[in-house]
Amino acid sequence: METHSLSRTTTQPERLAVMPRQEHFSIGIPEETTLQENRVGLAPHSVATLVAHGFRIFVESGAGNKSRFTDHDYSEAGAEIVHSHEEVFKADVMLKVAPPTLEEIDLMRPNQVLISPIQLPMMDTEYITRLLKKRVTALAMEYIRDDEMGIYPIVRVMSEIAGISAIHIAADLLATARGGQGVLLGGIAGVPPAKVIIIGAGVVAEFATRTAIGLGAEVRIFDNNVYKLMRLQNQVGRQLHTSVVNPVHLREQLLTADVAIGAIHSRKGRSPLMVSEDIVQRMKPGSVIVDVSVDQGGCFETSRITSHDQPTFVKHQVLHYCVPNIPSRVARTASDAISNILTSLLLKAESGGIFNLITSLSGLRNGVYTYKGCLTNAYLSERFGIKHTNLDLLITSDY
Repeated sequence: METHSLSRTTTQPERLAVMPRQEHFSIGIPEETTLQENRVGLAPHSVATLVAHGFRIFVESGAGNKSRFTDHDYSEAGAEIVHSHEEVFKADVMLKVAPPTLEEIDLMRPNQVLISPIQLPMMDTEYITRLLKKRVTALAMEYIRDDEMGIYPIVRVMSEIAGISAIHIAADLLATARGGQGVLLGGIAGVPPAKVIIIGAGVVAEFATRTAIGLGAEVRIFDNNVYKLMRLQNQVGRQLHTSVVNPVHLREQLLTADVAIGAIHSRKGRSPLMVSEDIVQRMKPGSVIVDVSVDQGGCFETSRITSHDQPTFVKHQVLHYCVPNIPSRVARTASDAISNILTSLLLKAESGGIFNLITSLSGLRNGVYTYKGCLTNAYLSERFGIKHTNLDLLITSDY
């Protein structure tokens, strides 16, 4: 009789290999203190994503309050709440939605990375010089390019918000109580609508056009690029009154306009000056100018930067709105939009670090204007008389 022996095996508990979480560079989110800036660089949901991937996030107490994000929201997402500007500026990468002040630049250190907007009308030689002395690598977020899509993603989303907001602002400023002509933007039966002139045919213009048409206004768009005019018309999906910038025709239209929107974005340097003071002087009393391009100098000669607490001024009986950070009016929406873009960008630096990311992505390099003590932007070099060096040469010398 054959016997079968059963081999005894001892059941061992299963052990899962748990890899220690890799920590990457730290990111600082300070409270914004200038220009009535209400936005914040990262929303709590983005903080949670980055912390889960090993990033260390420092958030200054109160940084998200104006966007309706509390310290508790950030703490629950894994951020470390700090209680001073000095402490948050110890991070490796600083994310700001307003340009740093001179005092904030003084808090920075060599090889620190700054990602923030630049506002050309507010920049001066001292600002650039201090960044260079601190050997800070500074990126202008509005010049960061997505090479796959061929767009400037932060400009794109902020432009969508600014275009929609510009028409809402203009409609409000036309009211009698606000110093306007007392004209309803869309008109009513028997009363013609307001006439809106939009200079530029980019993303701001597209969304301003959609909004103005939706409210019933008469819209006319001017741009020197006929292909952009064609694209805008296709995007809106209807026949529009469009024209290349013929100075005589543009002047005629502006003299009878109720609203003029400046919506020209320069890929580098100052926005072109499209409307002289003489033309503004001859516009209808009580008409409204909203210069969305003012953060790059403005495309109306009479434009000057204003702020959210005093957003308008009157020049030649024309009401001007020249706030450079229009999306800050809807801070939560704008913060979410910025946060989504910056998070996807920062996650690409997970393995090699931020400087390796700058090296590998030409679209990111496009935003760099100072690199480890050297000015790399040709326009700023010409404007401030400071020597600049080609960024690619600097990066090559690092290796």
